Amino acid sequence: MPFLMQPSVCDVRPSVSGARLLGQDAAVPWTRYVLFFALAGGGCAADLATKSWAFGWLGPPPSPKWWIVPDVLGIETSLNRGALFGLGQGWVFIFAGLSVVALAAILIWLFGMRAARDLLLTVALGCISAGVLGNLFDRLGLHGLRELDGDRVFAVRDWILVMIYRWHWPNFNVADSLLVCGAALLVWKAWRPDSAKPA
Repeated sequence: MPFLMQPSVCDVRPSVSGARLLGQDAAVPWTRYVLFFALAGGGCAADLATKSWAFGWLGPPPSPKWWIVPDVLGIETSLNRGALFGLGQGWVFIFAGLSVVALAAILIWLFGMRAARDLLLTVALGCISAGVLGNLFDRLGLHGLRELDGDRVFAVRDWILVMIYRWHWPNFNVADSLLVCGAALLVWKAWRPDSAKPA
C-alpha cells in the first residue's frame, strides 16, 4: 500500500520566501530613485530659474503687468508670506518647518517603506517634493531679496498672473503648479479601481 507523503517544513519554506520576494519585501527598482530625484530636482530648478528670470526682468513688487493674453494671462511679480494661493499670511516659518517635515515623510514613505514601487505614486510625490523645495528655498530667504531697511525677505516669489473674468486669481509660480499637479495625481490614484495594485 503506497504511503502518502506529507510536505515537510523544508518543502514549504521556499514558497513562503518566494511570496515575500514578490510581495511587500520586494526591493524598490533603482529607476524609481532616478525618476523621483529627477522630478524633484528638475522641478525645483525650473521653479527657481523662472522666479529669478521674472524678478530680474520686472523687478520686485509692485511691478508692472506684462500680458501674454490680454486681461487673462500675464506676468506680475509678488511676494507671498503665506502658503499656496496666499493662505496663512505671516506664517512663513511655520510653513518652512512643515515643509521640512513633509519632505522627510515623503522620503521615508517612498524608500523606507518601499512605496516607490508604485510608479504613479513616485511621480506624484516627485512633483510635490519639487514644489515644496522651490518654495522652501524662498521661505528661508535664500533668494537674496532685501527689505528697504536691508533685512532679508522671507517670502515666496510669485509671478504668474491669471484673471478669471474680472477676478484676480492669487499670483503663483511653477512650484505651486507642481504641488497642485502632484496632489491631483494622488487623488486620481486613490479613486482608480486598480489603485491597490503596484505598478
